[in-house]
Amino acid sequence: MRVGIVGLGAIAQVVYLPLLARRADGFRIGAVCDLDGDHAAEFGRRLGVPAFDDPARMLDAGGFEALIVLTPGSHGPLVRAALDRGLWVLSEKPLAYSRAELRGIPEDARLMVGYMKQYDPATQRLLETLHEVGGPAGVRHMDVTVLHPSEESQLLFARARPSRPSPSSLAPYLGADDRALTTALGTSAHRLRRLYAEVVLGSVCLDLSLMRLLVGPPDTVDHVAVWPADAFPPSLEISGVLPGGGRYGLRWHHLPGYPAYREIVTLHHDHGSLQLRFPSPYLLNAPTHFSLTCRVGITERTTVYRDVAEAFERQLLAFHRFVTEDTPPLTGLPGARTDIVTAQRVVARYAGWAGIPVGGECAAEGPGGPDGPDGPVTEEALVGG
Repeated sequence: MRVGIVGLGAIAQVVYLPLLARRADGFRIGAVCDLDGDHAAEFGRRLGVPAFDDPARMLDAGGFEALIVLTPGSHGPLVRAALDRGLWVLSEKPLAYSRAELRGIPEDARLMVGYMKQYDPATQRLLETLHEVGGPAGVRHMDVTVLHPSEESQLLFARARPSRPSPSSLAPYLGADDRALTTALGTSAHRLRRLYAEVVLGSVCLDLSLMRLLVGPPDTVDHVAVWPADAFPPSLEISGVLPGGGRYGLRWHHLPGYPAYREIVTLHHDHGSLQLRFPSPYLLNAPTHFSLTCRVGITERTTVYRDVAEAFERQLLAFHRFVTEDTPPLTGLPGARTDIVTAQRVVARYAGWAGIPVGGECAAEGPGGPDGPDGPVTEEALVGG
């Protein structure tokens, strides 16, 4: 299967290119593209494939039947252009910033969204075990905590080659992102736009995708807090009701100097607990710990599973099956759109509580309508909830 790669940043260099080389039994790279032309040319030479500094020219040149989208920002326009050319697409998150970017794309589009944690063997084992203990309806509470160091500290080991596109090459894409954010949020405060794009859709969406897979998307977003006022990215806390009647609590903390990435997902049910402990996503084949705690007679028993199968690799193999066998992915267009709606509900709930004006698509998702309940607020109030 011949694939084109758009975006040659850290995730491409540390994860996708090594795994595509590892799985040469199923993949061949047909072309690469990055807005930094010299950067793209270097990888084109290494891989022996054509290199481009313009995604449209790469799509027009062809030479591959599937596209892997690894660029920063919204992927909506590029994904649409690839689908219009008949390509299969694997897009890293976020798929888009606004629902409008996805309008007109068929529900059964040849599109897979890359939420690798859904394919982690520990996640799949938890999903199987959950059904054995009563399924999503039996979950009393889902608890998620993410301790997120800086990207730089997580990637110190990798020595990735930086991409440095010129301002003129970046400008059209930044402009498109800005218009998409205006469609989603209206002319809201700059910090709210960053919270939505960089934190909720840039990282927390991975946890929303896990929730959707395991128990379903949240029924309600009851409470959102963001703090402290003098830091960005900040801490974020979200809580509400699950589809089965249980509740969830999600806490995401950006801690620049924290020693290592930590993510803990715990589901409590009537008879015990199921827990996932994820390592940094950049450490290939580092196992996610799955533990289940239950009672056997009068004994508390905890069983721990560790599997070194790589989630990103399993995701690539799922994409291969999608293309060659038409096996549906865990997340296609409908699931990704659901996550965007949930992200908008999160931002709308926070904006409504804090009295921050929010418009666009987001205005319909919460109490903070286009003018907000209390009129404009200061930038400092944006993170004071």
